[in-house]
Amino acid sequence: MTTTVEFHFDFGSPNAYLSHLVIPAIQRRTGATFRYVPVLLGGVFKATNNRSPGEAFAGIRGKLEYERLETERFLRRHGITNYSRNPFFPVNTLRIMRGAAAAELDGMLAPYVDAVFHHMWAAPKKMSEPEIIRAALNESGLDGAATLARIEDPAVKQRLIDNTENSVARGAFGSPIFFVGAEMWFGKDRLRDVEEAIAGA
Repeated sequence: MTTTVEFHFDFGSPNAYLSHLVIPAIQRRTGATFRYVPVLLGGVFKATNNRSPGEAFAGIRGKLEYERLETERFLRRHGITNYSRNPFFPVNTLRIMRGAAAAELDGMLAPYVDAVFHHMWAAPKKMSEPEIIRAALNESGLDGAATLARIEDPAVKQRLIDNTENSVARGAFGSPIFFVGAEMWFGKDRLRDVEEAIAGA
């Protein structure tokens, strides 16, 4: 049987983007399928009393510098060159995450995820602004205007709420989160552990 890994993500997490870039190689090596589950990181943080690393580690000497070092090591290990810090970070991701929920419902999640991650972290833009979102999606061959209309659908809004609440109920407190069965891992640096879990599933 093919193992399915759930990847709970928010576009606002650079580590979710870096995980997204590494996932295809894991799928090729293991035959596993990664199911992308859009969640709203702000909702996760509120429900779990969590804070972003930039805020949580701001007063810890050397911690943020070390986090940047670990990111550089990850980029080198996986040969990643298409990553840039978003100058508008942190970006309010409510609209683009509702767009992901709409794409999930409409069977269009994969191309939507590729497009939005690209415009967040490869060619970074302020992806909280409707006109920027529309133009970015159009540039990627998607219908930006239709997406912006779709995210106003109450069913789409509820889908993102449900995804977020279900993720928190299972133990999530940030992004990226990975589930192999009932087991949970947090962060891009746990992908090697996720791959081991796939092999043992």
